[in-house]
Amino acid sequence: MALSLAGGGAVQAQQQGGAARPAGAGASIYSCVDAKGRTITADRPVPDCIDREQRELSPSGTTRRKVEPTYTARELAEREERERQAQQQAARQIEERRRERALLVRYPNAAAHDRERAEALVQIDAVIQAARKRLGELADERKRIDDELEFYKSDPAKAPGSIRRKAEDNTRSAEVQNRFIGEQEDEKKRVNARFDEERARLKPLWAANAAAQASQAR
Repeated sequence: MALSLAGGGAVQAQQQGGAARPAGAGASIYSCVDAKGRTITADRPVPDCIDREQRELSPSGTTRRKVEPTYTARELAEREERERQAQQQAARQIEERRRERALLVRYPNAAAHDRERAEALVQIDAVIQAARKRLGELADERKRIDDELEFYKSDPAKAPGSIRRKAEDNTRSAEVQNRFIGEQEDEKKRVNARFDEERARLKPLWAANAAAQASQAR
């Protein structure tokens, strides 16, 4: 239902249907859908649509521009926060796709991934083996020290300071090697966890890649 204003021919708010036109050739018509789902037109921005987008139309009905909603300070802050979160999510998705492409280039198949895991673990095992060898040497050294201290078993305080220092140094060195071995065992767990996580991400990528290659081969 259209309501024409006397004199100016301006269009007042109305239900969806025919829309009256202002008399002036350069006049504008504002149109929006209010909270109740009604399409309203008027010769000025519609107060009932202040919280939603409006369109400024020419007399011919073409859109001149879109009028953004008017927000309160709180609504504006909430809107900006939503936009910020959306941008962060988009950035994370882009970074995730970049990482997936890099992974696929580095590990084009499961065999390549398994091979690099094995190489990483071999390097850690070599370090652990060297530490255990050193522990064996320290154990032999400790046996010789204990043999020397055996003479002073009845009164350890009489043992020469040099022998006691050797015993203390040996104990500290053994503790260091044992701690180092424990750290390397933890590193093996971290390496395996990383490769497990990568494999879970790569499996669907490998499958999609294989399907694309099979499709191209047809």
